[in-house]
Amino acid sequence: MRRLAVSAQPVDLRDFPDPFVLRTERGFLAFGTNSGATNVQVMSSDDLQHWRSEPDALPVLPAWAERGNTWAPSVLARGDSFALFYTVREPTAQRQAISVATSDQPGGPYQDASAGPLIYQLDLGGSIDPSPFVDGDGTAYLLWKADSNAINRSSTLWIQRLTDDGTALVAQPIRLLVHDAAWETPLIEAPSLVSSGGTYFLFYSANWWNTDRYSIGYATSSSVTGPYTKVTTKRPWFVSDTTVAGPGGQEWFVDDSGQLWMAYHGWTPGNVGYPRGARSLRLVRVSISDRPRMEPWDD
Repeated sequence: MRRLAVSAQPVDLRDFPDPFVLRTERGFLAFGTNSGATNVQVMSSDDLQHWRSEPDALPVLPAWAERGNTWAPSVLARGDSFALFYTVREPTAQRQAISVATSDQPGGPYQDASAGPLIYQLDLGGSIDPSPFVDGDGTAYLLWKADSNAINRSSTLWIQRLTDDGTALVAQPIRLLVHDAAWETPLIEAPSLVSSGGTYFLFYSANWWNTDRYSIGYATSSSVTGPYTKVTTKRPWFVSDTTVAGPGGQEWFVDDSGQLWMAYHGWTPGNVGYPRGARSLRLVRVSISDRPRMEPWDD
């Protein structure tokens, strides 16, 4: 498969890792990993180009959770309510876990009254990067990563069905992918799912997040729960180019016209890593038929 080198300039220059964009009746909301005292960053936009800061979506963490490591938030709309999935530190074992908070407003504030994590694969190093997916029949699922590279094992990607309200899990978790390609070393993470024409496209990020080797790959399946076959076995689908370094943390949304977009973060080339760099929010249109293709904003 041809290696792609297409990206958009950042739509906002601030540090906004692991972005998730939600289309609402009033425009678009972007959610991002914690920054300073803010647990879940939020920005709003009417046109996807100009973004405004909004209040912390999750100002209060549950009593069992530790502040400072709330990563990769994502939102699932179910009727008139919204579920915010996020990664958070469990202080006893000092590993990451996944929890869920709810609100009747898409931007929050969200409340998490849980007594413990929703997903916590401690024997696999913890759990991170939750990403909801709604299938064509309305069934909701949650994807995530088992953080096994934290205990020097191969990381894996998982999926499990959600209850109708999106706040609990049903059935059993299913392992979808494992880190096994050379370009992915030392890990895969950040799963996100898109369906098109009866095919499910499972995207993931791989390699180290704080280098220009961080990239995006994907696998396909005829079933939402797999088995999935990796397409990007030899090299990534989306790599660093002249406008972005280390693209990753990809998530998907559609605009009012039904156009599919990928939200992702990336460093500015030459400024990779903290403290000099920032993982800024970037957006690109994508079309999917037999394979995903990125498109410029202006045809």
